Amino acid sequence: MALRQIIFSDNPLLRQKSRRVPKVTPDIIRLAQDMFETMRQANGVGLAAVQVAVPLRLIVVEIPKDMDDPNAGTSLALLNPELARVSEEMEAGAEGCLSVPGWMGRVERHAAVTVKGLDLEGKKVRRRAEGYLARVLQHEIDHLNGILFIDRTDQVWPVEEGEEEALEAQHAAT
Repeated sequence: MALRQIIFSDNPLLRQKSRRVPKVTPDIIRLAQDMFETMRQANGVGLAAVQVAVPLRLIVVEIPKDMDDPNAGTSLALLNPELARVSEEMEAGAEGCLSVPGWMGRVERHAAVTVKGLDLEGKKVRRRAEGYLARVLQHEIDHLNGILFIDRTDQVWPVEEGEEEALEAQHAAT
């Protein structure tokens, strides 16, 4: 495993739609492992491949084990994830992003979603998620479509760089 360089919001790659992953290969598995390591090193909870300059439809998510959330400890990698179903109920919450360091914003997201895609073995998966996990999944899938959280908010505020995800998790737990 290796750390990858996270690209920032001024990089035009983040505004492009990512390509589908045609099949699971050793390179894709290695990319996912690198993404987990990179995300953990950056104290993140989610990362899309495009954020490490690989425009493929691959996301990794890891909800901290010590978080007061029903999904605490969840760790998953999804290839070609799609929102299969979304709730009508919306929830506002604070979001930060590893590609937009030093800023957070208030974003309305669906309270519950069902996501479908493939796991790292190439098996089809469907995952229903509520609350914070639903928010993180929507945020990461947005990245695959060239959308940043700052596109979904009119309220942003500065924070200490590197504290975005910790503050996000803290807001989600309250």
